[in-house]
Amino acid sequence: MGRLFGTDGVRGRFGDELTTDLARDLGRAAVLVLARSGTEAPMFVLGRDTRASGELLQAALVEGMVGAGGNVVLAGVVPTPAIAFLTTGLSVGSGVVISASHNPPQDNGIKLFGPRGFKLSDALEDEIEAEMAREGAGTDRPGRVLEMPVDAPSYVDHVVGTAEARLEGMKVVVDCANGAASQLGPEALRRLGAEGIAIHAEPDGTNINVGCGATVPEVVAEAVVAHGADAGVTFDGDADRALFADEGGNVIDGDQVLAACAIRLKETGALAGGTLVATLMSNLGLHRAMGEHGISVISAPVGDRYVLEQMLEHDVALGGEQSGHVIFRDHATTGDGLITTARYLSLAAVRGVKLSELAAVMRRFPQILVNVEVAHRERLEDAKDIWDAVQAAEDELGSDGRVLVRASGTEPLVRVMVEAETEDLARRHAHAVAERIAAVLA
Repeated sequence: MGRLFGTDGVRGRFGDELTTDLARDLGRAAVLVLARSGTEAPMFVLGRDTRASGELLQAALVEGMVGAGGNVVLAGVVPTPAIAFLTTGLSVGSGVVISASHNPPQDNGIKLFGPRGFKLSDALEDEIEAEMAREGAGTDRPGRVLEMPVDAPSYVDHVVGTAEARLEGMKVVVDCANGAASQLGPEALRRLGAEGIAIHAEPDGTNINVGCGATVPEVVAEAVVAHGADAGVTFDGDADRALFADEGGNVIDGDQVLAACAIRLKETGALAGGTLVATLMSNLGLHRAMGEHGISVISAPVGDRYVLEQMLEHDVALGGEQSGHVIFRDHATTGDGLITTARYLSLAAVRGVKLSELAAVMRRFPQILVNVEVAHRERLEDAKDIWDAVQAAEDELGSDGRVLVRASGTEPLVRVMVEAETEDLARRHAHAVAERIAAVLA
């Protein structure tokens, strides 16, 4: 059996890989492990997205936590970054989120945050997993389920406070993915003065991420044109990421958001070290744009968790992914779609430009992705014929393109990504490398 925790908590199909029994055991183990480092019973703040299975998993988690002596504050349906915020704001020992992010409704997940609002380390997750394997025992001093304190800090107040300017006169379509931001996303925009048009903001437990949200940004892009809006923003199910659409219905990805925000932070002296953290999959155009503005780029493995690790190691204020996870470390400890929205739209207001002009600080290179089904992905590293093909493609592309080949960590696939000056050139090299991979690793 593989490691229970993935790059973003425990995740799987509800009732299959992820059951209420597992959630109960996880809650118990988390309390026992975190209790070892403190003198008081651990306290958790717990939130969830809109999936129907969320209430069942919440009940099981709470049972396990309380039975082991933990105290739990229920936050209800809120975005993942709201729990990270409340973990520090309420000074509790940990935050817990029940969500499978952008995954389909039948999936769910559980992720944990530590007392500083950061996701738990691999070492702590391994301790929790080891504790789950032991026989569970109750306590003669069970914990309690607590209501949210009336003086709890407001997450929406926090989001609004990160904006550089008001959004009066801006008409914004917001696709809430029928998820955790269905109320708070439109509310934040209204508080900032925008005319918000909410779509896919009627969750019923089964429609989260279905034909909407950040995995299909074309939906909000089409809605922007239909409503004659100035901008569109689309969240995923737990609103820890956001993508945008400009006034012409063109999708703006996370790399373009990072480029504009990095330039702004450098202007204001807030870009620590003049450095940005992106990922290996970030577009070559981002690197070019940052070079033109004297900004260094550190490339992390794919995953916002790894982006944050590099940000903390190098004391960097801004990092993120093409998928829309953007971390403003002066304001958040994780990717935050609502803060990204406040920062990006208010930057357009500060500059007095349309979103299309804001996105134009970076020219996006055509990027072709090919997934190759293979029988022996473990042989990739030593497959000389494949790396010779990669080298040949890189030699022809020179500084005007790049090739990235990596094996999937969970599927029998090798992923090929090629960027080039033209889409035809990128496609030709991507398929040539893919054909060599298929032949060698069949």
